Amino acid sequence: MTGTVRQLLLASRPVSWVNTAYPFAAAYLLTVREVDAVLVVGTLFFLVPYNLAMYGINDVFDYESDLRNPRKGGAHGSVLDRRFHRTTLWASALSCLPFVVYLVAVGSPASWGVLAVSLFFVVFYSAPPLRLKERPFADSVTSSIHFFSPAVYGLVLASATWTWPLLAVIGAFALWGVASHAFGAVQDIVADREAGIASIATALGARTTVRLALACYALSGLAMLGSAWPGPLAAVLVLPYLAAVWPYRSLADEECTAATTGWRRFLWINQLTGFAVTLLLIWWWFLTG
Repeated sequence: MTGTVRQLLLASRPVSWVNTAYPFAAAYLLTVREVDAVLVVGTLFFLVPYNLAMYGINDVFDYESDLRNPRKGGAHGSVLDRRFHRTTLWASALSCLPFVVYLVAVGSPASWGVLAVSLFFVVFYSAPPLRLKERPFADSVTSSIHFFSPAVYGLVLASATWTWPLLAVIGAFALWGVASHAFGAVQDIVADREAGIASIATALGARTTVRLALACYALSGLAMLGSAWPGPLAAVLVLPYLAAVWPYRSLADEECTAATTGWRRFLWINQLTGFAVTLLLIWWWFLTG
């Protein structure tokens, strides 16, 4: 039992839990401006079950390629022992079920639709027959949806009023997600091609993919200029990402593993920018309270 729990925990990527729980919690709380049961349940759902489903399903269907990937382990993902595949799929479904039932019960038809779309992409990013992670361009878009859809869901669940400044924030988040996935895919170009796996990076090559990531990060910052004050200040938060990715703008495909150093920096940058975003949200809370 202990071994099973440990495997499920590793499969859920604890280092990434906050990346999906935080967008939901922030979007919902800043709209309703109070802590209620829906906030607590929704945050717990996007904290653990959502990540277990997203990464656990990925680990099951990526098993053969993960065995050949020297990056796997720790923050880059585990190689899930075949003995735990069925258990992981069941645990993913059963851990999500009570949360989804509750959220459907307290939500509106619009929120049901957003939640359904979010979970659809969680499953079929990795699972056949769609397996969107092996469809160039759709892979980066789907990965981005994994992270900005909890925020959209929180806003819809809280009956937020959609404005152009709010859409600018979501657009910036989506562009950030596309850029981050694309750059992350660069480091696996050689391994993916050898395994016959397609991605945005195998399709475009390292140099073009890195430059696309740079463009999307820059556009993300520009989009934040259209948000409500003090949101435009967040535009400068793309600068650390641009600085981390810039050195790889002319990277050759055969040297793609060099991008792993930049990816490690990306993981740390996320922590720092997350802190800065929190300060800006607190500022916005007091300005609009």
